[in-house]
Amino acid sequence: MPALADRVAQLTSADEATRVFPVDGGDICDAWSIMLRGGRHGMHRKVFAKTLSGSPPGFFAAEAAGLTLLAVTGTVAVPDVLAVEDDLLVLEWLEPGEPTPEQAHRLGRDLAALHRTSALSYGTPGRNAYIGTLPLPSPSAAVTDPAQWPAFHAEYRLLPFLRQAVDRGGIEPADARDVERLCERIGEIAGPPQPPALIHGDLWSGNIHWTTVDAPGSFPAQGGGPRARLIDPAAQGGHPETDLAFLQLFGCPQLSRILAAYDEVRPIEGRAERVPLHQLHHLLVHAVLFGPGYGAQCGDAARAALG
Repeated sequence: MPALADRVAQLTSADEATRVFPVDGGDICDAWSIMLRGGRHGMHRKVFAKTLSGSPPGFFAAEAAGLTLLAVTGTVAVPDVLAVEDDLLVLEWLEPGEPTPEQAHRLGRDLAALHRTSALSYGTPGRNAYIGTLPLPSPSAAVTDPAQWPAFHAEYRLLPFLRQAVDRGGIEPADARDVERLCERIGEIAGPPQPPALIHGDLWSGNIHWTTVDAPGSFPAQGGGPRARLIDPAAQGGHPETDLAFLQLFGCPQLSRILAAYDEVRPIEGRAERVPLHQLHHLLVHAVLFGPGYGAQCGDAARAALG
């Protein structure tokens, strides 16, 4: 991909790109490792580039904005954004590493600190956001009343994706009816009122990048050392339990350490019984994108949440 490499070199003010290799791991985008030479970043620098042909409007700009939103909190670590265009995002390269207990403990505490960060509204009013390639709908005006989270979640995070799953044949009628039944009763099972908090929004294990790269200590101050980065966010105002529930959905290395460290900072009473409710949004997204195998899991989650 010499044309892509040359384009990345120009966008990052490097003198030239000397090597480019494909990188595995993405389900949606093509990803590349590109070695740059010269320019303001020094003699040699490796960067990460991702591309998507025919990307939705503002797709990579939304991801870059989400990374910036997370970064400015000073709580979680994310890769630096180096360049963004309609079909291209360039980030710093972070050498992958093993998911160590130390990184997991730090990540749990960092997530708890992130979730203490207030958001201006549930969702992303006035700003594009995506989960996968699917647009995330949001209210046109800010919704800040904690008592409105159940209605927001049903109207903007469950029902739109249920309709798409039904239209695409990704969920059976009986399972769809149980999701609708959950939406009707969501206020009864949502738990204590939760003001809008800044969340990652797509926090499955694949969006945690374990690395060998040190990071300077930041809040909460725990020193340096290798530090896991959060990638591919759908950053928004939402419910902290949604991030934690999705982290549990497909399994995650060092999960028990992450959750234990989180609870040291921000324990949540009764969270375990609400996990199915908070996993349902992401299961519906998967039913839309990947079909009826996930549709059955949507029905199971709805019934579990209803009790």
